Amino acid sequence: MIKTETFFRFIGEAGIEFFTGVPDSQLSGICNYIENNCENWVMPNEGTAVAAATGYNLATGKIPCVYMQNSGIGNAVNPICSLTSPDVYAVPMLFIIGWRGEPGVHDEPQHVFQGKITPEQLELLSIPYVIADANSEENGFFAELKELFEHLNKGKSVAVLVKKGGFSSVKPKERTNPYTLLREDALIEILRNAGDDIIVSSTGKISREIFEIREKNGQGHEKDFLTVGSMGHCSSIALAIAVKRPDRRVICIDGDGALLMHMGAMAMIGGKRPDNFIHIVMDNEAHETVGGTPTVSRGADLCGIAKNCGYSETADIDKIEQIMPLLNIGKGPKFIRIRVALGSRDDLGRPTIPPAENKKNFMKYLEG
Repeated sequence: MIKTETFFRFIGEAGIEFFTGVPDSQLSGICNYIENNCENWVMPNEGTAVAAATGYNLATGKIPCVYMQNSGIGNAVNPICSLTSPDVYAVPMLFIIGWRGEPGVHDEPQHVFQGKITPEQLELLSIPYVIADANSEENGFFAELKELFEHLNKGKSVAVLVKKGGFSSVKPKERTNPYTLLREDALIEILRNAGDDIIVSSTGKISREIFEIREKNGQGHEKDFLTVGSMGHCSSIALAIAVKRPDRRVICIDGDGALLMHMGAMAMIGGKRPDNFIHIVMDNEAHETVGGTPTVSRGADLCGIAKNCGYSETADIDKIEQIMPLLNIGKGPKFIRIRVALGSRDDLGRPTIPPAENKKNFMKYLEG
């Protein structure tokens, strides 16, 4: 294991002092240290983080650092290949990447394939890397990293690939928001009023809580498409279902971090204007599933954005009694921002039905 403070002292001596990215639970020590001590831009997605890091390099001549979960490599591929590559603008940066789905280590199904191909992705992108894991010895690790840093002087990027337990823990800041409505209680109310509606839910704790609410109620899961991975894309999945099945009402339950990650989907929803579509955003102003790092939703007029994208109705609420009337009055596409508290039950589980089985049951329900 690498001591997080020692790592930041090492890269600080190399002049790396600007950090941007999307947080990851595997990088909790790294992300907490950055939030506590460094200039930190939490970006909507990993591609925009690479772009911001490029702007920083252009403005200062200094080396930026971009952090992400390995699932975010896909979002970053375009700017890595067509912007920062030595064959284009040769913008050097340090990537810190959490390795979810590492082969041989049990993980959730959405991480397995990504974890298997992560080293190959970095090699294909010509990004040399060093691995940090629970057994890493600091002298050897920093000697390897020092060698890698020679590439930075040639306009190339390098990476630290972080396995579970690769860095020591760092105490996070105390995080809170002013809202008292629990997300799970809001979801219970939504599902109670949804009846036979189609539910498409975002990755993270939203889908986990929906699964457990159905279990507690003795209900099946065939009405719900749980988007366990693919952060930011559940609204586009829900849009296509709504357009192709105009006879069914479709409720998309999103998160603020996921919405911000691919917010262009809102313009498409407004453009298609399906009147059977309800887009609900559970906004706790944080990337809660991966540790609680704040998003930038607090300063964003999401309802104004939705209205200007073409949604028929919008609402910004924080009380449970406001949910039912908004679900059942008026036509879509509706946009409902529900401001919820941070936190979830300590015993919150994960879906026990495999994704492929969820898909099969969901499609069978749609056919009916």
